[in-house]
Amino acid sequence: MKRLLLTTVALSLFATPMAFAAGPHVQYVPPHHSLPQHVMPKPQPKPHWQTGHRMPNGTHYTAVSDWKRYHLRQPPKGQHWVKVGNDYLLIGITTGLIATFLQGN
Repeated sequence: MKRLLLTTVALSLFATPMAFAAGPHVQYVPPHHSLPQHVMPKPQPKPHWQTGHRMPNGTHYTAVSDWKRYHLRQPPKGQHWVKVGNDYLLIGITTGLIATFLQGN
């Protein structure tokens, strides 16, 4: 009987450190307010182009050299077509003045 009791105690002492080493399987979840918030970008207002006005400085555009492909008329001397977003603008090369524009979708 003593032998059985000693064996049981010895086995329980041997198994106890392993149980603590494994630890509980609990994952810490921070409170809701500390989670990263995903910020949606504000929608940019659609530019309001006006004939005779200068294209604003810093406007990102792509020069359109193949104007026939986009069913645009041939630009007169000193002007060229540019694409800003979905809009096409005919602007003066040196002045930046808007001669005409076609708004896309």
